[in-house]
Amino acid sequence: MRILLYNIRYATGTGPSFHLPLPGAGYLRANRQVLTDITRFIKAEDPDIVGLVEVDSGSIRSGMINQAEYIAAELGHYSIYECKYGTESINTLMPIVRKQCNAFLASPRVHGERFHYFDTGIKRLIIELELEQAVIFLVHLSLKYRHRQAQLRTLHDLVTRSTKPVLLAGDFNTFWGEHETYLFMQAAGLRSANAAGLPSYPSSNPRRELDFILYTEGIEVTNFRMPAVRFSDHLPLVCDFEVTSARSTPAHA
Repeated sequence: MRILLYNIRYATGTGPSFHLPLPGAGYLRANRQVLTDITRFIKAEDPDIVGLVEVDSGSIRSGMINQAEYIAAELGHYSIYECKYGTESINTLMPIVRKQCNAFLASPRVHGERFHYFDTGIKRLIIELELEQAVIFLVHLSLKYRHRQAQLRTLHDLVTRSTKPVLLAGDFNTFWGEHETYLFMQAAGLRSANAAGLPSYPSSNPRRELDFILYTEGIEVTNFRMPAVRFSDHLPLVCDFEVTSARSTPAHA
């Protein structure tokens, strides 16, 4: 199977104009051509599962286009998406912000999803997608180091309780480097598909490894790539994998 992880930055694009007339002003204006380019790129990669971070589910910014549904329709997939701030967050009342989501797009033969939420941080959503032989989690972790550490503890519990092999994908915002995830990965029995630790951010001149596809025993990664496309400020991650065996007794047992 092939999974593609991509923080698409709400299809707002990149470049100097993103910060005009004010820093970050580009977050308020999506670009239909950028969405088209992202969709064409994803379609050409022919993934079975797509994990999208920073996707607009239909605000005035995107021209009321649900970007998850738009891309899914072009791929012939179905979509799962949810506001990443949690059902009780004040952000769910704010225009544009309340439409800021994460999403799974999956081929028709894949089904089964659940939503979990972190106890800390502003971005709290965890999407769980259950396959017949494995489970995939999609996350976008906090910008604050202290909150990220608490969120990793929650993810540790979810991963170790799973009775199936696990893939954990997302934008981890690990601005302090790989030591942030080292103990978490060791405790949860996770390995990185990006064995070389290649940086994914910023796409124009990658210097930081912020985006991850991690996996447990029972999964074999057969290929991993980071295509050099610049439709977003993050590079996409493309991972081919096989479920080779059932998972042994969960770590909490």
